[in-house]
Amino acid sequence: MISAKPPFDPTYGYTLESLLQVDCPEEPGDFAEFWETRYRRALSVYPNPELSRGKDVHPDFDVYDVRYRSTDDYMIGGWLLSPKHGPIRRGLVVGHGYGGREGPDFDIPVGEAVVLFPCFRGLSLSRDPRLPDNPARHVLHGIDRRDRYILGGCVEDLWLAVSALLNVFPQVEGHIGYSGISFGGGIGALALPWEPRIRMAHLNVPTFGHHPLRLALPTLGSGEAVRRYERRHGSVLETLRYYDAACAARHIRIPVHVAAALSDPFVAPPGQFAIYNALAGPKRLFVLKAGHSDYPERLEEERALLAELGAFFEPL
Repeated sequence: MISAKPPFDPTYGYTLESLLQVDCPEEPGDFAEFWETRYRRALSVYPNPELSRGKDVHPDFDVYDVRYRSTDDYMIGGWLLSPKHGPIRRGLVVGHGYGGREGPDFDIPVGEAVVLFPCFRGLSLSRDPRLPDNPARHVLHGIDRRDRYILGGCVEDLWLAVSALLNVFPQVEGHIGYSGISFGGGIGALALPWEPRIRMAHLNVPTFGHHPLRLALPTLGSGEAVRRYERRHGSVLETLRYYDAACAARHIRIPVHVAAALSDPFVAPPGQFAIYNALAGPKRLFVLKAGHSDYPERLEEERALLAELGAFFEPL
């Protein structure tokens, strides 16, 4: 959260009406083939999840530290919550923002659910000497090689999180949801079209939508590092065309709930709305006054959003 005024207009001159008109760029002809091939490769990896008792104590959840194997031999760390009372009928995978994650969240809008909080490769509990953990460097790792760009590996980490969850709790098969914020929202949008094991999803101020627009708009977030790289090197869109969350959204058929902001200095709102607008399946929109910012209505909006998500995920 920030409270200082950024050196640019975080609405970028858009209104809700104009945000709802933002389209998505043309995708490469082999966009779906690219991702379907990656999905098949990822599912050939056995995650071999390992759970150990975590240090956190909570009245409603047993808290575990978790590790599992992902593609390219990366070990992914995170946390898992298992309800102490009642049956386990559902599963939820939760993706974090680019600031990483210091622990699990306990205000879960999905009842009777086991919840997995993976840390994407290179970040927080998944730090690795092969990868930078600074967001401005992480977002550029492998950007000049379409098949080695870091975002693709993070998508695979999400798919393997589903595999790990099912390995430990096979009873949640057919009842798995996803919730991701900011970085995790964009990774989720890229992952969902090809992942039939996830049945519902929530994306909160998701990033990586409409890369041509992202390159044109200043931000305080990871997109600014990509803009600087493009100014120095050019041709970055050759890779980013395959990692556009708005293009991916056109392939999503499951119900998706999106919280998108009218003002956001870290993830430009047109990119967020490009993802929502492109969604091909059932969708719901929750409009936030601002994202990645503190403002008087923030806590009230967060409470309303949490209540709405409880109703949204109820059929899971």
